[in-house]
Amino acid sequence: MAESADGGKGSAGTERPAGLAAGESPAESRQNLSKDSAGSPARSAQGPAEEPRPPAHDPAWEPAEEPGEPTAGPAGEPAEEPGEPAGDPARRTRRRRAGRVLYGALVLLCAGLLLAGGSAYWAYEHYTGRVARIPNAFPTNVPKAALPPPSKDGSETFLLVGLDARSDLPTTGKDAKAPEWKPGAQRSDTMMLVHLPADHSHAYVVSLPRDSWVSIPGHGQAKLNAAFSWGGPPLLIDTVQRLTRVKIDHLAVIDWSGFKKLTDAVGGVDITVDKTVSRLHGPGGVWTAGTHHMDGGEALDYVRERYGLPNGDLDRTHRQQNFLRAVLAKMLSGGTFSNPLKLKRTLDQVTSVVSVDDQLSNGDLRGLVWDLRNVRSSDMAFMNAPVAGFDTIRKQSVVLLDTNASGELWEAMRNDTMTDFVATHSLDTLGDRVS
Repeated sequence: MAESADGGKGSAGTERPAGLAAGESPAESRQNLSKDSAGSPARSAQGPAEEPRPPAHDPAWEPAEEPGEPTAGPAGEPAEEPGEPAGDPARRTRRRRAGRVLYGALVLLCAGLLLAGGSAYWAYEHYTGRVARIPNAFPTNVPKAALPPPSKDGSETFLLVGLDARSDLPTTGKDAKAPEWKPGAQRSDTMMLVHLPADHSHAYVVSLPRDSWVSIPGHGQAKLNAAFSWGGPPLLIDTVQRLTRVKIDHLAVIDWSGFKKLTDAVGGVDITVDKTVSRLHGPGGVWTAGTHHMDGGEALDYVRERYGLPNGDLDRTHRQQNFLRAVLAKMLSGGTFSNPLKLKRTLDQVTSVVSVDDQLSNGDLRGLVWDLRNVRSSDMAFMNAPVAGFDTIRKQSVVLLDTNASGELWEAMRNDTMTDFVATHSLDTLGDRVS
């Protein structure tokens, strides 16, 4: 049933807009409203006329377009520009083609990003999964009083070890044909503590001379490199932790066979010798002053030499640091990362010759690579542990560490304050001039 004109429903039971008289069409209502506003005092006396509200989906109530406003095209197409022939089929076809091209480009871009992300993830998984693990690398049954405090939140310290395996077979990496450790068969010729601060903006590399005279648990006083020979990774880690009171979070080991392969993988390195010095192996019997491009064999001779060097074992550790700096500079250079073939070859070799402790998971390795992505060789500080002097004990040439100065260094490493420590202390750091 129809309701009154001021109310709601017409005879058909449909909604009638407010202010629309019975039987009055929207067009007639607009005409009447226009007449009333122009000359009828009856409506104006009641105040401003209420703006009529359009019914839903009634085309007659859609607002007229403003002069000069572009006419909207079909859904998903751009509006027509002023002056453009309305309904131009060629124009609509061009718009549809442009839309399809844009859509296709977006699809290709998304696909490319997904492929790149998938490739990066595959590379991470592939290479981190190839790194050989050393089981049971950490010491057990260590008295609580001999355990170092944990590393400061976010910082880490690695023990990097270079082995003289005295074997023609590789002992580290996925291609190892002999065990990393066999009692009496290997000695650690290179030992470096690599401290990574919590902000991962730098790396601090401290060499421990192999001939350092230290206390080895269960064996008394001896050269530091004997620890690995007698007890493998656990005894070496235990010895270094007791010596420094620095927590060793992870271990990385490479033997001389891997050292040569890694050098060749990066295409050799350029090493500058400060002045002419004797050379035990190789042609000529000397290293002449100047820059030498060294392959794996030559680099191995360079880092192992200590006879004829002014400071013996200390100069040798600087040579090792100098080599590591050169390799890292080359590996981290844009030339390596921008050349897929060179990068693949380098990663293949790195992952094939290095072994790490089994507590360093693939996820840890991926996180480490990501955290250090902006670190370059110029952000690394290389130094020797402070030394008090040299001596001969039990007919052995030994290095005596400076207990007081070393203690301050280890404290800075424990507290993750190496940046301030290096800036305020005189240290035996690696310079540009190396013998």
